[in-house]
Amino acid sequence: MNAALGLSLAILFVLGVPIAVAIGLASVIGIEAQGRLPLLLVAQRMFTGIDSFPLMAIPLFILAGNLMGAGGISGRLVALAKSLVGGVQGGLACTCVVTCMLFASVSGSSVATTFAIGAILIPAMVSHGYPTPLAASIQASSAELGVLIPPSIPLILYGVSTDTSVGKLFIAGLGPGLLVAASLMALVLVICRVRGIGTNDGDGRDSVGRAALSALPALLVPFVILGGIYSGIFTPTEASAVAVAAALVVGMGFYRELRLRDLPAILTKTVISTSAIMIIISAAALFSFLITRSGLPNEIAAWFRDVFESRVAFLLVVNLMLLIVGMFIETSAAILVLAPILTPIAVAYGVDPVHFGLIIVVNLALGMITPPLGVNLFAACQVADLPVERIIPQLLWFVLTVFAALMVITYVPAISLWPVEWMFGD
Repeated sequence: MNAALGLSLAILFVLGVPIAVAIGLASVIGIEAQGRLPLLLVAQRMFTGIDSFPLMAIPLFILAGNLMGAGGISGRLVALAKSLVGGVQGGLACTCVVTCMLFASVSGSSVATTFAIGAILIPAMVSHGYPTPLAASIQASSAELGVLIPPSIPLILYGVSTDTSVGKLFIAGLGPGLLVAASLMALVLVICRVRGIGTNDGDGRDSVGRAALSALPALLVPFVILGGIYSGIFTPTEASAVAVAAALVVGMGFYRELRLRDLPAILTKTVISTSAIMIIISAAALFSFLITRSGLPNEIAAWFRDVFESRVAFLLVVNLMLLIVGMFIETSAAILVLAPILTPIAVAYGVDPVHFGLIIVVNLALGMITPPLGVNLFAACQVADLPVERIIPQLLWFVLTVFAALMVITYVPAISLWPVEWMFGD
């Protein structure tokens, strides 16, 4: 069955079959090849794969992000970030990184972050003299923070698929997210200084006090959500519902930029995004069940133990493999298929499952800005109205920078685990 599953999935990917269909069809082929399992298993496992309380957070966080983009929250966060870091050469590029980090603390989605923030900051950077490909590269790479800074949809998927605490994963994501953000800010400051661009980035920015006052209602949204999660007042799933309520109150009550007539379009957009993710999750749940039942994880674990004696070598090989996988397979599908296989092996090498979850997510976040299937890359190019090939040369430095941060995250577990140990004492 393993051969039928792997071969059929590879062929379907090469043929360009949609990911959810490819995974589901490969599972059916595997069942037929095995010959002893009923096809009724397909419907049963696909349903139970999405019958999960933590997964309810996904549509609600997507909705919260869409409401924030339409309700004027993203614009206020941009103004605040610009007032804080926009006064130096390259400050507008740093504003992009900081704003994406703030927006990610509610949206949980890198693509939503790209569209919501990129629509404001890519034209702003271009008007301040940044080359359009560079502005799009800064936006695409900064939006990666949407899957690292909690709440994060990929971290939810990892937690559900490996039975790891989503709350601990959220807390562990803070360190890697801040490290990647600091690395990107250092890079853009160097680029701007070397190329002599961004010298007038401080033009037109508000004072910190004025921008903070205007953004105060917007800042309350992530404060309430993350404060509630970390203090134990509500679970991450309950936090997603609070995020929607807060985004509605701020967008309609404080800023008055969100109207009732806007809600049908926002809800439709949310349903479309959620449906695509949930179909992949249900198909991947069936595929993961078959893989686990076949004993493949144990075979892979035995192979790793025979070939790689040390944890250092194991993590290096896994990183390289995930980087390649992230270039060709959508993030949600990659997590749902690979995490249940790789996590038990990592635990056998003494790697904490929470730490390993961050390694996987940061790896696959890199895939979001690398061709041929980099969703952030395409989203930023769409906002900037650029062909993808024009952004690639500018993007190389950002990919290398995030990869360097990934190596630090991989081999310095304390970056991910210290906040968890401090809060939970384990």
